Amino acid sequence: MADFHFIRPLWLLLLLAALFMPLVLRKFRNNDSGWGRVIPARLLTPLIRTSGQLASGARSPTVPLMLAIALLSIALAGPSWREAPAPLQQQNDSLVIVLDLSLSMLATDVEPDRLTLAKRKIRDILQAREGSLTALVVYSADAHVVTPLTDDSQTIVGMLDVLDPTIMPATGNRADIGIRRALDLLEQGAPGKGRLLLISDGIARRYQNNLQNALADSRYPLNTLVVGTTGGGPIPLARQGFIRDQGEIVIARSDPSSMQAAADAGGGESREMTITDEDIRALELRSEDSDDWQDSERDLTVDRWQDDGYWLLWLVIPLALLGWRRGAVLLVLFTLLPVTPRPAQAQSWDSLWLREDQRAPELIRQNPEQAAQQLEDPDLRGSALYRQGEFDSAAEAFARGNEPSAAYNQANALARAGKLEEALETYEQLLERQPDHEDARFNRDLVKQLLEQQQQQESGQQGDNSNESSENGDQQDSEQQGSDTQNGEQNQSGENQSQSEPSENQQQNGQNGEPSKQDEQAEPGQEQQAQGDQGEDNDQQQTAEAPAELETSPLSQGQEQWLRRVPDDPGGLLRRKFLQQYQQRDTQTDEGDTPW
Repeated sequence: MADFHFIRPLWLLLLLAALFMPLVLRKFRNNDSGWGRVIPARLLTPLIRTSGQLASGARSPTVPLMLAIALLSIALAGPSWREAPAPLQQQNDSLVIVLDLSLSMLATDVEPDRLTLAKRKIRDILQAREGSLTALVVYSADAHVVTPLTDDSQTIVGMLDVLDPTIMPATGNRADIGIRRALDLLEQGAPGKGRLLLISDGIARRYQNNLQNALADSRYPLNTLVVGTTGGGPIPLARQGFIRDQGEIVIARSDPSSMQAAADAGGGESREMTITDEDIRALELRSEDSDDWQDSERDLTVDRWQDDGYWLLWLVIPLALLGWRRGAVLLVLFTLLPVTPRPAQAQSWDSLWLREDQRAPELIRQNPEQAAQQLEDPDLRGSALYRQGEFDSAAEAFARGNEPSAAYNQANALARAGKLEEALETYEQLLERQPDHEDARFNRDLVKQLLEQQQQQESGQQGDNSNESSENGDQQDSEQQGSDTQNGEQNQSGENQSQSEPSENQQQNGQNGEPSKQDEQAEPGQEQQAQGDQGEDNDQQQTAEAPAELETSPLSQGQEQWLRRVPDDPGGLLRRKFLQQYQQRDTQTDEGDTPW
């Protein structure tokens, strides 16, 4: 029971209502209920006592009612003590975090420094975005992608510790390049709506126009988080002291106004970084801030605490019967009716309140196999079969449909089933009735192209077969001629042999004109034997090139000690990666940019 806790603990406040219940009931008993104006006193006296006492034989419902409210309060609070895997859903939202990795992020105007606070905030954002897609881009004089869009937050968390301005290939503060790199990530196919989050202490005025131009044609909003104070602080470097400019210590000050201007240009909001999650809530970065959820493409699961409070509801039922005896039989019937055995029916609970066309889309999306069995409308049933991959059955169902799109869906199902000729005929019939159906015309042209390709492949195969038969005849003739003229060729000198054309065996073996050894007598099956030898050589070559099987035996003590000596330096890996990218891009250094 060490893991016992309440998922929704605020519902425990309902216990206060159970404590005040006796006072409320006593007040109602002492007051006139109003029945005296309707029922004669001689009939009402045995039922209600003006002194607040119950009539003889009546039992107080206070205790059962208090227990029922207490159990309901505990059940609604969600008692839990076990975890179970649940399907993981991810928010249909992509976020690219752009982190300033210039030297000014080492300023100590906040404890311990700006960069450390920014990393902590990124961890909080990743924890609040469980199951959502997030990417990380860093920039100084150039911008680099640390991790692309991923729902594995641990990948980004593992890289945060090694992020430091010293791993960047050049110093600078080019926020405009960082935003462009983040936009490229989103343009490469980010699912759902995409967003940008810039975490920095400010943006240089000279790059504001470049940043606005990058965001002008973008559909992705930009939010900003300001780290640092306007008072600023010095920038310390390890074993070098504070950064100085012309002998004076540089004081790096944050610029919230420039961050606000960037957010306005990107259609987003700007917030100052806080130690709580107030800024995350304000920018709506959490997964729960959006209702657009979708199933994970990798069928991932996550362990979630199970709500076991529903077991207490079985204890509430008898207490409710004791507290309210009138109508108890009816309450028992409604309680036991759902659990009584009855014949199986195809009718579902949703069918009692929704029409078939209303519940069909959701049913087809969640379980197309069940939808194909339950739906009766041929068009809806055909959609379920099409979603399930039963294209032949879907075409038959669409053929019986009455909707205007039934013929179009039937043609699509026939095309997916491989019946291109029938699909083409159906498209033609549909276009005769609806000449303006652009989708049908496009699909018809596509099916025509597929049919032409099939015909060309078939004709090409027939031509290959005829060519093979003719080549066999020519081959026999050439071999016969070779055997007739072989005796004369044996007397030629080595010089004539080197100037002669490659023999037939050389052409078959494809040896780029290099001379090959020939027997004195050419047999009719010599070429086939050469090809067989070549096949054996190829098999031997493939066997030699095949990778060796991995050894699954445990490592020896010496091997483990050797592996421990290999340095674990992810920062060095990122440093080399960023340097290579910087050299390949040949990013031009802006002379007006500050090193910090």
